[in-house]
Amino acid sequence: MPRDSYIGLSSGASINGRISSNILNIRYFHATAFMLAWRRKEDEVPGLKLQRKEKPIRRENRNQAPVEAPYVPPRKLNLKPSQDKIIEIFEGMTIHELAKRTSSSIGALLEILSNVGEKVDSEFEPISVDIAELIAMEVGVNVRRLHSDKSGVLQPRPPVVTVMGHVDHGKTSLLDALRQTSVAAREVGGITQHLGAFVVEMPSGASITFLDTPGHAAFSAMRARGAAVTDIVVLVVAADDGVMPQTLEAISHAKAANVPIVVAINKCDKPSADPERVKIQLGSEGLQLEDMGGDVQVVEVSATTKAGLDRLEEALLLQAEMMELKARIDGPAQAYVVEARLDRGRGPLATAIVKCGTLSCSQHIVVGAEWGRIRAIRDMFGKVIESGQPALPVEIEGLRGLPMAGDDIIAVHSEERARMLSAGRKKKVEKDRLLKVSEVHIDTPDTEEEVSKRVELPVIVKADVQGTVQAVTDALRSLNSPQVFVNVVHVGVGPISQSDIDLAVACGACIVGFNIRNPPSSITLATNKANIKICLHRIIYHLLEEMGKVIVEKAPGTCETKVGGEAEVLGIFELKGRSKSKGPDVKIAGCRVVDGRFTKSSTLRLLRSGEVIFEGSCASLKRGKQDVDAVGKGTECGLVIQDCDDFQVGDVIQCLEHVIRKPKFISSESGAVHIEC
Repeated sequence: MPRDSYIGLSSGASINGRISSNILNIRYFHATAFMLAWRRKEDEVPGLKLQRKEKPIRRENRNQAPVEAPYVPPRKLNLKPSQDKIIEIFEGMTIHELAKRTSSSIGALLEILSNVGEKVDSEFEPISVDIAELIAMEVGVNVRRLHSDKSGVLQPRPPVVTVMGHVDHGKTSLLDALRQTSVAAREVGGITQHLGAFVVEMPSGASITFLDTPGHAAFSAMRARGAAVTDIVVLVVAADDGVMPQTLEAISHAKAANVPIVVAINKCDKPSADPERVKIQLGSEGLQLEDMGGDVQVVEVSATTKAGLDRLEEALLLQAEMMELKARIDGPAQAYVVEARLDRGRGPLATAIVKCGTLSCSQHIVVGAEWGRIRAIRDMFGKVIESGQPALPVEIEGLRGLPMAGDDIIAVHSEERARMLSAGRKKKVEKDRLLKVSEVHIDTPDTEEEVSKRVELPVIVKADVQGTVQAVTDALRSLNSPQVFVNVVHVGVGPISQSDIDLAVACGACIVGFNIRNPPSSITLATNKANIKICLHRIIYHLLEEMGKVIVEKAPGTCETKVGGEAEVLGIFELKGRSKSKGPDVKIAGCRVVDGRFTKSSTLRLLRSGEVIFEGSCASLKRGKQDVDAVGKGTECGLVIQDCDDFQVGDVIQCLEHVIRKPKFISSESGAVHIEC
């Protein structure tokens, strides 16, 4: 018998001494799963179970109209726009590498490449950096060119030093003392308002390229450009003035550009000079000075007596020697636009500092979104030279349009390539401009109240060079307030022209001219006839002061309520039994004006124990029996407040006047300006 079977089976058993024949006793030891299931379900008949039929479900008629549900718009994904993406490109990169960096397919890039007019055998064939930029601009991403100096021979170059500091701390005077000139005396208003570049031959025989930056608060972008192209920053601090706002801004620009700083404490010849206080202030701002165990050199100088200039020269040359400045002389040139201006006879001119390579005449170059063929190269003295070497400032002539200050200059091998790059960059700039305009429209408030309160002041800006155009534009935009929106509709370099007058007439703008010559008589007559306001200035803070006054006059102002007079209730008179034609009974408050004056057209406020009881218009104001429009201080009068008869002796009545408060033009010591509403 198997182990999993039962041991005994009997038809009868003894239970409590009795015998039962109907009880089946089964004792299990190693029962199978089948036997256990049969034990649990003795009442069920073993065998296959048939699947039960489910009750039929009545389906709805398919011809019925669908249930109407509210439309739920799809959720918008916060994706980063491609305009914010910047990729690095270099000479000899492949389509495969470019596709990875732009997150595009290889087929799409090959199609763009064929439209450009280039052809490659495979996606692993190297392409030029110009073609890579064209493809990236078509895709819609920004690029940063990486230049390699491995292909050329590196040679030592002079350092580029930018002089920065607060306004009127003696930056230009210090440079004049170094190069034996008097530029500061020729500056309008005695302050620098342009970015100057020149080469100084030091007494030791070494040459240093200096950049002189303005110190006024409006020229922050110029200081940033100077820090971006420089090797060393000379921070000029006046010993009698100490650390000021533009001093801190210059330190921030130098740190952002990762450029070493040499501190020159100027005006040490003055009796009130305190160089130690300046050192403590600079140390508290995070500069690790040599006197405090750091690596920032500090030199005490005087531009007036020329004391300490030799030590400043030694400090600059020592810092340059530690940096081991070298650049590639041969090969294609790269340069940086410091300033750009429009000359009446020679056309667009760009002042640039060569980074590497050599700029030569007849080369095709691309400057930002503009291009051209170099017609002439001049040094800072106006002398025509054959080529521009690294770290030397030059003036380039022959551009087709005026570039922006801060643009990079690259040399290309053909006119066709220059045209293609310029067209692609212009297209990208216009696309970014339209995107920015659309974002501004989205961010503007939609409520009618806010729009109606803010008025617009259209402005046309004309200046002598591109850098000052940008500085004046930024300064005017900083005067925006909740009441007046300064809308710069057009900017340009050069004198005021007839097209500027036509544009001003069309949009109702005023014309701002900075450091440009006076317009001819025909332009002056046209502006007077069209009633167009022209602001011409040669000093930046005079220009901002006049434009601040224009903005204050243009502002609608805010309506405020002020107390124009107070009167004390001395007695109460009641007129009863009046006829229907004269109206109901009235109470007259006999008062004495204790402060200010009362007018009949103003609103009156009734006060009792300092609490406002009633406020309403003046129904009647009399002095004696004569109706008057106003009463002054110390005068007794009788007055009636519309719909008010709750007067008590000792109450105070105030005369409320509604005045329009205009915003204020605020100018700080550092030159920063703003409108306070």
